[in-house]
Amino acid sequence: MRSFDQMMFLVLIITLPISCLKAPEKVLLVATAANVQFAMKEVVEAFINHTGIECQMVTSSSGKIAAQIQEGAPFDVFLSADMQYPMEIYEKGFAWNPPTNYATGTIVFWSVKEKGTLDLNILTDEDIDYIAIANPKIAPYGVAAIETLEFYHLLDSVKPKLVYGENIAQVNQFILSGAAYGGFTAKAAVLAPRMAATGSWKEIDQKAYRPIKQGAVVLKNSRMKKEADVFLDFLGSNEAISILRKYGYEIE
Repeated sequence: MRSFDQMMFLVLIITLPISCLKAPEKVLLVATAANVQFAMKEVVEAFINHTGIECQMVTSSSGKIAAQIQEGAPFDVFLSADMQYPMEIYEKGFAWNPPTNYATGTIVFWSVKEKGTLDLNILTDEDIDYIAIANPKIAPYGVAAIETLEFYHLLDSVKPKLVYGENIAQVNQFILSGAAYGGFTAKAAVLAPRMAATGSWKEIDQKAYRPIKQGAVVLKNSRMKKEADVFLDFLGSNEAISILRKYGYEIE
């Protein structure tokens, strides 16, 4: 088992320095919550093929992206892991319209150390040291993980074992590296082709946490509002919806 210091080293090497970004000319910049990065990579590719509009994706936690937007980050579109962050961005005058709910997410518990059926009660075992979740202060999927542990009356027992990734991407790194026994992540992560055959995962009953409705907004700081509006419209297309559903998202 890797030490916590090694885990924090992983956090440092995969943290995305959003504040250092410069907006490329004539490229639509889509700031994307980490949970949806695998699905959105395919959506962006399909968008480029259909429209010819160049588009790049930047990934981080919803809370960190929201903070960067307020500091003037050159994003055109914000795809959050919840509705709260984009609504706050809109209410503070940084977005043109209230958020559109483009998908509803699901969380799973995932471990590469197990091959059989997973039972959350095993998390209280003394042999299990680290359990990874996204930081609930800035990542909605971390909030859902805490709610799940509370629902199953496990939080008090496992709280000393919790280690926090800045976002779902970092949680996945903790899990894949074996630094943590397992962790709570997005269903989209375990359905991604490169992850699909790795370890075991258990889908969490949706009654255990509040629905993870994910919102999108076009930002007033956008240099390409027309193209950003086209991207938001494309999220509602049959092709984009099909991709999102393939990765386990529900579309209303």
